[in-house]
Amino acid sequence: MIEPEGGATDQTPSPGTEHRTGVTRRVVLGAAGVGVVAAAAAGGVAVGRSTAAESAADVRAHIVPFYGRRQAGIITEAQDRLHFASFDVITDDRDELIDMLKRWTAAAERMTRGLDTVEGGALGLGDYTPPADTGEALGLSAASLTLTIGFGPGLFGPSAANPTGVDRFGLADRKPAALQDLPAFVADAIERPRSFGDIGVQACSDDPQVAVHAIRNLARMGFGVVSVRWSQLGFGRTSSTTTTQTTPRNMFGFKDGTSNIKADDTAALDQHVWVAGSDNPPGAQWMTGGTYLVARRIRMDVEPWDRAMLLEQEQIVGRFKGNGAPLGKVDEFDDPDFNIGDGTGPLIARNAHVRLAHPDNLGGVRILRRGYNFTDGSDGFGHLDAGLFFIAYCRDAHTQFVPMQRALASKDAMMEYLMHTGTALFACPPGLQEGEYWGQHLFT
Repeated sequence: MIEPEGGATDQTPSPGTEHRTGVTRRVVLGAAGVGVVAAAAAGGVAVGRSTAAESAADVRAHIVPFYGRRQAGIITEAQDRLHFASFDVITDDRDELIDMLKRWTAAAERMTRGLDTVEGGALGLGDYTPPADTGEALGLSAASLTLTIGFGPGLFGPSAANPTGVDRFGLADRKPAALQDLPAFVADAIERPRSFGDIGVQACSDDPQVAVHAIRNLARMGFGVVSVRWSQLGFGRTSSTTTTQTTPRNMFGFKDGTSNIKADDTAALDQHVWVAGSDNPPGAQWMTGGTYLVARRIRMDVEPWDRAMLLEQEQIVGRFKGNGAPLGKVDEFDDPDFNIGDGTGPLIARNAHVRLAHPDNLGGVRILRRGYNFTDGSDGFGHLDAGLFFIAYCRDAHTQFVPMQRALASKDAMMEYLMHTGTALFACPPGLQEGEYWGQHLFT
């Protein structure tokens, strides 16, 4: 699934706080307070001198607040890089799990400020002690890092990831109503090693090394309590979450995310993204104000697609490849008109992706998209293992994502070129106040 097509951060910046930009800078301070700045834009490197004060200001400009009403990384202006990890909880000790979540929270908050996981973690613990921070982010800015956590069905009892059905942590009565494994869809080719999980963590950043460092260190800190079930790197966001961002392109070369819900559309967010108190029984009120994260690894069959003529590609999508306008319209943001015809049928075909994914044809269903492109090398046949790591946030995946995907899986002409190989669903609680830890209201 590629559509529905789609800032401000999740937390409202305090007065005087600089808004984050799309440029990542690496800051290395020398003995004289001189920095070397490497811009990651377009894969190039620009080197120049800066004062210590300028470097400090640059670091502040790339910090997204960790604490707030909502978790960062949901309606935050979408960054350019992703490292997503799904973890299995391998302990049965509730206290061990809570202790790890406390340590994770403290480390996550520090890393989003561009700091070590703990004070002096990379270099300051002595020559004969393993460092508490792996150190590959030393000298880098926070790069707008956000860390977003969610809890999978297996943490609460029976699920695809927990087939024994054991409620290890006494959470069965705290399970949200909508936290049920996603069903199978037509043409799915789901691989279990790339699916499900007890805990999901999304790390987004404008610097890939910062995102990888964050997940690597959380996994390291969780040794003996959790293990990585699967992970996914992503580049080149495939959606826009703010009105200031341009629409990016997916691996098929088309603009993707044109009609996404934006951060300033509070009415749409309340209706389609944030969980309301009435959505859950009393035991699951910890999810009020949170949201559900749908993750789907979608391999795109790029070689056959690249051999299709341009007209065929545009008919499959229902948009012009150049400017992204719906067929029959002029501008990218023009509303599609599904009634326009050329005498032989509608310009936007009945099996076109845009038509099937549009809210008008789905009873008004919308989701907040936040996916990324990926390329994981090549397969044994020399074909690119590339595609879309689809991430969506919604109030109830079973009433929003599921009917949308059923329509696409059975009717979308684009499905000839797509294969869904991974799937997961996580319940993401609301944000934290200072002094709280990830999952506190779930476990207490």
